[in-house]
Amino acid sequence: MIAAIHGVAYGGGLQIALGADMRIVTADARLSVMEIKWGLIPDMSGTQTLRHLVRDDVARELTFTGRIVSGEEARELGLATQAHEDPRQAAYDIAMEIASKSPEGIRAGKALLNEASLVSLEEGLQLEASLQKGLIGTSNQVEAVRANLKKRAPSFSDPE
Repeated sequence: MIAAIHGVAYGGGLQIALGADMRIVTADARLSVMEIKWGLIPDMSGTQTLRHLVRDDVARELTFTGRIVSGEEARELGLATQAHEDPRQAAYDIAMEIASKSPEGIRAGKALLNEASLVSLEEGLQLEASLQKGLIGTSNQVEAVRANLKKRAPSFSDPE
Protein backbone atom coordinates (compact mmCIF):
# COMPACT_ATOMS: atom_id res chain seq x y z
CA MET A 1 0.00 0.00 0.00
CA ILE A 2 1.29 3.44 -0.92
CA ALA A 3 -0.20 6.53 0.73
CA ALA A 4 -0.27 9.80 -1.22
CA ILE A 5 -0.55 12.69 1.25
CA HIS A 6 -1.35 16.31 0.55
CA GLY A 7 -2.96 18.80 2.89
CA VAL A 8 -3.10 17.54 6.47
CA ALA A 9 -2.64 14.14 8.11
CA TYR A 10 -3.25 14.67 11.81
CA GLY A 11 -3.86 12.08 14.49
CA GLY A 12 -5.80 9.16 13.06
CA GLY A 13 -5.13 10.31 9.50
CA LEU A 14 -1.40 10.12 10.12
CA GLN A 15 -1.76 6.76 11.84
CA ILE A 16 -3.57 5.34 8.82
CA ALA A 17 -0.81 6.70 6.56
CA LEU A 18 1.89 5.20 8.82
CA GLY A 19 0.36 1.78 8.18
CA ALA A 20 1.18 2.04 4.46
CA ASP A 21 4.33 0.48 3.03
CA MET A 22 5.38 3.88 1.67
CA ARG A 23 4.20 7.45 2.08
CA ILE A 24 4.59 10.09 -0.65
CA VAL A 25 3.86 13.65 0.54
CA THR A 26 3.82 17.13 -0.88
CA ALA A 27 6.59 19.30 0.58
CA ASP A 28 3.97 21.54 2.17
CA ALA A 29 1.78 18.76 3.61
CA ARG A 30 1.28 18.97 7.37
CA LEU A 31 1.57 15.89 9.58
CA SER A 32 1.16 15.54 13.32
CA VAL A 33 0.77 13.00 16.07
CA MET A 34 -2.01 15.29 17.31
CA GLU A 35 -3.60 13.15 20.06
CA ILE A 36 -1.81 14.92 22.93
CA LYS A 37 -3.70 18.10 22.04
CA TRP A 38 -6.83 16.28 23.22
CA GLY A 39 -5.16 14.70 26.26
CA LEU A 40 -4.85 11.36 24.49
CA ILE A 41 -2.13 9.09 23.15
CA PRO A 42 -1.75 7.63 19.66
CA ASP A 43 -3.77 4.47 19.12
CA MET A 44 -4.74 2.48 16.01
CA SER A 45 -1.19 1.03 16.14
CA GLY A 46 0.32 4.50 15.66
CA THR A 47 3.10 3.99 18.18
CA GLN A 48 3.93 0.58 16.77
CA THR A 49 4.44 1.91 13.26
CA LEU A 50 5.98 5.23 14.37
CA ARG A 51 8.73 3.53 16.38
CA HIS A 52 9.91 1.64 13.30
CA LEU A 53 10.08 4.75 11.13
CA VAL A 54 11.80 7.36 13.27
CA ARG A 55 14.35 7.46 16.08
CA ASP A 56 12.96 6.90 19.56
CA ASP A 57 13.61 10.49 20.65
CA VAL A 58 11.80 11.84 17.57
CA ALA A 59 8.81 9.56 18.22
CA ARG A 60 8.70 10.83 21.80
CA GLU A 61 8.97 14.48 20.79
CA LEU A 62 6.18 14.17 18.22
CA THR A 63 3.97 12.18 20.61
CA PHE A 64 4.55 14.44 23.63
CA THR A 65 4.24 17.78 21.79
CA GLY A 66 1.84 17.18 18.90
CA ARG A 67 4.17 19.36 16.82
CA ILE A 68 3.10 19.79 13.20
CA VAL A 69 5.81 18.94 10.64
CA SER A 70 5.89 19.77 6.94
CA GLY A 71 6.00 17.07 4.31
CA GLU A 72 9.66 17.87 3.66
CA GLU A 73 10.54 17.55 7.36
CA ALA A 74 8.46 14.35 7.52
CA ARG A 75 10.66 12.95 4.75
CA GLU A 76 13.81 14.01 6.60
CA LEU A 77 12.56 12.40 9.82
CA GLY A 78 11.53 9.14 8.13
CA LEU A 79 7.77 9.61 8.38
CA ALA A 80 7.56 9.94 4.60
CA THR A 81 9.32 8.00 1.88
CA GLN A 82 9.65 10.98 -0.42
CA ALA A 83 8.30 14.46 -1.03
CA HIS A 84 6.88 15.07 -4.48
CA GLU A 85 4.83 17.87 -6.03
CA ASP A 86 2.26 15.30 -7.22
CA PRO A 87 2.21 12.51 -4.60
CA ARG A 88 -0.65 10.67 -6.25
CA GLN A 89 1.21 10.40 -9.56
CA ALA A 90 4.43 9.45 -7.77
CA ALA A 91 2.56 6.75 -5.82
CA TYR A 92 1.04 5.48 -9.07
CA ASP A 93 4.45 5.38 -10.74
CA ILE A 94 5.93 3.39 -7.85
CA ALA A 95 2.92 1.04 -7.86
CA MET A 96 3.39 0.42 -11.59
CA GLU A 97 7.09 -0.31 -11.05
CA ILE A 98 6.21 -2.79 -8.28
CA ALA A 99 3.51 -4.36 -10.47
CA SER A 100 6.14 -5.08 -13.11
CA LYS A 101 8.00 -7.38 -10.70
CA SER A 102 7.37 -11.00 -9.76
CA PRO A 103 4.22 -11.11 -7.60
CA GLU A 104 5.62 -13.95 -5.49
CA GLY A 105 8.85 -12.01 -4.98
CA ILE A 106 6.95 -8.90 -3.88
CA ARG A 107 4.76 -10.89 -1.47
CA ALA A 108 7.79 -12.71 -0.01
CA GLY A 109 9.71 -9.44 0.32
CA LYS A 110 6.81 -7.80 2.13
CA ALA A 111 6.40 -10.78 4.46
CA LEU A 112 10.13 -10.74 5.21
CA LEU A 113 10.24 -7.01 5.92
CA ASN A 114 7.07 -7.14 8.03
CA GLU A 115 8.62 -9.79 10.26
CA ALA A 116 12.26 -8.65 10.27
CA SER A 117 11.97 -6.15 13.10
CA LEU A 118 9.76 -8.41 15.20
CA VAL A 119 11.98 -11.48 15.42
CA SER A 120 15.52 -12.27 16.54
CA LEU A 121 18.40 -12.11 14.07
CA GLU A 122 18.47 -15.92 13.89
CA GLU A 123 14.72 -16.15 13.24
CA GLY A 124 14.98 -13.40 10.62
CA LEU A 125 17.76 -15.24 8.80
CA GLN A 126 15.78 -18.48 8.94
CA LEU A 127 12.71 -16.73 7.51
CA GLU A 128 14.86 -15.17 4.78
CA ALA A 129 16.28 -18.57 3.83
CA SER A 130 12.85 -20.20 3.89
CA LEU A 131 11.23 -17.55 1.73
CA GLN A 132 14.16 -17.55 -0.71
CA LYS A 133 13.99 -21.34 -0.98
CA GLY A 134 10.30 -21.02 -1.84
CA LEU A 135 11.10 -18.60 -4.67
CA ILE A 136 14.08 -20.25 -6.33
CA GLY A 137 13.07 -22.21 -9.40
CA THR A 138 9.47 -20.99 -9.55
CA SER A 139 8.20 -20.09 -12.98
CA ASN A 140 8.26 -16.37 -12.18
CA GLN A 141 11.79 -16.52 -10.80
CA VAL A 142 12.99 -18.37 -13.90
CA GLU A 143 11.15 -15.82 -16.07
CA ALA A 144 12.93 -12.97 -14.24
CA VAL A 145 16.32 -14.53 -14.99
CA ARG A 146 15.45 -15.22 -18.64
CA ALA A 147 14.08 -11.71 -19.17
CA ASN A 148 17.17 -10.13 -17.63
CA LEU A 149 19.53 -12.26 -19.69
CA LYS A 150 17.61 -11.47 -22.89
CA LYS A 151 17.27 -7.78 -21.90
CA ARG A 152 13.49 -7.82 -22.28
CA ALA A 153 10.58 -7.05 -19.99
CA PRO A 154 9.45 -10.09 -17.99
CA SER A 155 6.00 -11.59 -18.36
CA PHE A 156 4.89 -12.82 -14.94
CA SER A 157 1.86 -14.87 -13.97
CA ASP A 158 0.16 -14.47 -10.63
CA PRO A 159 -0.82 -17.82 -9.13
CA GLU A 160 -2.91 -16.07 -6.46
